[in-house]
Amino acid sequence: MMGKIVIALGGNALQSGKGEATAEAQLEVVKKTCAYIAELSDMGYEIGLVHGNGPQVGRILLATEAANDITPAMPFDVCGAMSQGYIGYHLQQALGYELKKRGKDTPVLTVVTQVVVDAEDPGFKDPTKPIGPFYSAEAAKAVEAEKGYVLKEDSGRGFRRVVASPIPEDIVEIDAVRRLWDSSIVITCGGGGIPVVRSADGKLEGVPAVIDKDYAAELLAEKIGADALMILTEVEQVAINFNKPNQENLSTLDLVTAQKYVDEGQFAPGSMLPKVKAAMKFVEANPGKKAIITSLDKAVEALAGNTGTVIVNK
Repeated sequence: MMGKIVIALGGNALQSGKGEATAEAQLEVVKKTCAYIAELSDMGYEIGLVHGNGPQVGRILLATEAANDITPAMPFDVCGAMSQGYIGYHLQQALGYELKKRGKDTPVLTVVTQVVVDAEDPGFKDPTKPIGPFYSAEAAKAVEAEKGYVLKEDSGRGFRRVVASPIPEDIVEIDAVRRLWDSSIVITCGGGGIPVVRSADGKLEGVPAVIDKDYAAELLAEKIGADALMILTEVEQVAINFNKPNQENLSTLDLVTAQKYVDEGQFAPGSMLPKVKAAMKFVEANPGKKAIITSLDKAVEALAGNTGTVIVNK
């Protein structure tokens, strides 16, 4: 085996860039995604997958709210669990097929995963995690007035609802994931995991939040002893001065320089910032190991060191 990799899949790996919301459209995109993942598995890497759910959990929540006069709306944590199930199902189906095409009979399975957060996490007071569809500035004001949501501008693409994004502290099902790892490709911590708080007597209770999948993937990578954390997103490399005439793509980032750029506000909250910070956390805790940020279609090249942004501890 060539090593253990935890892969964090961004939204572009799960839904059409045209924004189609149908299950059929999502499945078609997932099929293309899984062809790349299967190629990595075929190369001999042991893989675990963590996926985002921002668009999907937002749509589930909107659907349950729209039907509120018929049936009560689902709690936010339950919507997160639902998204784990149906996104995991699509990934299992598509990745299983791609592996069989390559002559591999590796089981692919989804673990509905609870992730423990601190009830006093400051993220609950300052929501930053975007979910659901994009709105114009005018439509955003109307949604805020009607539903009481908090909406913020998202990287120049429009306004989206934001919810609390607490830092993950523990993975409830980690022992099960460890037992499954050697014989399976495990899809776990979907959407960052179902956020739960743990009482003094050990009772778990879901809370309304979305844990950033990049931080959840980092925690998973630490707990299973991964050799690399790979965060897949829409761009081939991390950049400073993003979308400006003086944009500069970065092939390597050491911790000192990365922190400098974070302090300068070079990376957008809810977008590139958590990816960079998760990568920094992983390599800081695991000297000699690497974190890679790149696009899905460049994953194989990035692992070979030919593209992407590698965060290093030196």
